[in-house]
Amino acid sequence: MKYFSLVVNRSKDPELKVAHEVEAFLEKQGLDCVIPETEEIIKPETDCILVLGGDGTVLQAARRSIGSGIPILGINLGTLGYLAEVEKNSWREALTQLIHGDYEIEERMMIQGTIPDVMCGYALNDIVLGRIGALRILNYDIYVNGSYLNTFSADGIILSTPTGSTAYNLSAGGPIVEPGAQLVVMTPICPHTLSTRSIILSAEDRIEVEVGRLKDGAVAEAEADFDGNAGRVMVSGEKLTVTKADVVTRLVKLSRRSFLETLHRKISG
Repeated sequence: MKYFSLVVNRSKDPELKVAHEVEAFLEKQGLDCVIPETEEIIKPETDCILVLGGDGTVLQAARRSIGSGIPILGINLGTLGYLAEVEKNSWREALTQLIHGDYEIEERMMIQGTIPDVMCGYALNDIVLGRIGALRILNYDIYVNGSYLNTFSADGIILSTPTGSTAYNLSAGGPIVEPGAQLVVMTPICPHTLSTRSIILSAEDRIEVEVGRLKDGAVAEAEADFDGNAGRVMVSGEKLTVTKADVVTRLVKLSRRSFLETLHRKISG
């Protein structure tokens, strides 16, 4: 690896102090390093994207490099992080290990959403369909491969990848999934029932979520968000279709710890 791009969370490194330290460290090794502007597309000649921030910044880097195949290494400047595996106080050791080729690349499944027949976006963590405005429960009709599955009365529906299982899905009571798995977790948000649980679906399934009408028959509004970014407003009768994406996110793995070891450390720490 010779050419690096830095994606920086400016709220966690406002004066770019850490970013410039990383830049100087790499240039001292005879390597190229740039800090693109916030919304600039990552240049195709980049060998590795270094993310300074947290999991949210890693998701941003994944969006900016979608389909490029450029591997991403996250340096955690925040608190709890699953995607940004390098801690702030050990980035020099981590980059030395990276430069010497002592790393692995993990390919993480992504999902994509369309509404209807219009590509709305990709997600590494999750696609969330949730209510807008007033505090009212909406009805969501679920179809899998064209067959009706169930109707959830809830604040929203989370469609999560294995990578995103430790994010919003976990907060909503969904299961934790090994990140290398190929599946989609569907979890209702605050369902109006005592028995609703998450549903695990195959990565090859075609999942449709239709926004139902309100109890009085009025048209409801919901919003589809992709990795926390607002996508599109939907109304009753419209369907969000979610399928496995034809692209992946490639993450650099330096640690020899297994996912379960990392999970134990994050939860108990």
